[in-house]
Amino acid sequence: MTKRKFYFIISGMIVVLFIGAYLSIHIGSVKIPYSATLKAFFNNSGGNETTELAMFETIINEIRLPRVLAAILCGAALSVSGAAYQSMFMNPLVSPALLGVLAGAAFGASLGMILSPTMLAAQIGAFVFGILAVVAALFLSGFFPGNRLVMLIMGGVISSTLFTSLLSVVKYIADTKNELPTIVYWLMGGFSSVTMPVIKICGPILIIGITFIILFSNYLNVLSMGDEEASSLGVNVSKIRNILIIATTLCCSLTVSIGGMISWVGLMIPHISRMIVGHNNKFLILFSALLGSLYLLIVDTLCRGLFTAEIPIGIVTSIIGIPFFIFVIVNTNNRWN
Repeated sequence: MTKRKFYFIISGMIVVLFIGAYLSIHIGSVKIPYSATLKAFFNNSGGNETTELAMFETIINEIRLPRVLAAILCGAALSVSGAAYQSMFMNPLVSPALLGVLAGAAFGASLGMILSPTMLAAQIGAFVFGILAVVAALFLSGFFPGNRLVMLIMGGVISSTLFTSLLSVVKYIADTKNELPTIVYWLMGGFSSVTMPVIKICGPILIIGITFIILFSNYLNVLSMGDEEASSLGVNVSKIRNILIIATTLCCSLTVSIGGMISWVGLMIPHISRMIVGHNNKFLILFSALLGSLYLLIVDTLCRGLFTAEIPIGIVTSIIGIPFFIFVIVNTNNRWN
């Protein structure tokens, strides 16, 4: 694919994403007229708004806009992380959950829900324990001799199993009337509790992490050749891989702290992107970010717009992900080899 064609596709994706975000703000249990949107954003009413217009402004600024931004940022972060992991570990079945970040974040959030009634404790717990799970995987991998890449994956399996078991313990001791239903619902994923302060704190960090991974796309091309080939080209494989693992872990932990467990995005979107723009990570990573943003935005809009009761987004991404992934596998024609 030529750069000119790629930039044309990216420009079109950005336009579609903006249009999708604008339309998504107006969809939900409360129908918002399009004329109220600009007034809500720019406060053109001069403080003389009616009660109905004030209600629309509150819904847009405090409910709809934060979750639209959350869906865009989390979709980009999960997709970019998945594409980076698949290139780093040279495995098309790899997802951001490989090193235990999602299991650790799930345990941390559940523990936070038991210790404190506020969602802030759950979000902090998800972020902290998501990072700790990956640190544990890196630490455990250093104890075993052999191929560094394989041992890293084994460390991730151990870490993921450990925190999954700890999550089961938390569920077991949780109050069955209040705490357990909250934990189970949160683990299904969703952006209904996202607020603008959360976006203002987590958004810039996610943008920095996503940008960082995009800037390292050339290194991902080298890492995808294998450790020996990358080392022969003068790349410090261990250093670059650890830096990318830190960046992807930061992004994934924040997505879990914002929206709970959202599966399949980091596994499915990079495959679809690869079918469209090819394997070159200079194109793949950026395109995956935009496609993931658009995908999660559409899914979140459907979750709150199709029925009177909102559907957890993790359920929908899993239902959509399975047939899509089967389609992707059928149409890859063994290209990964």
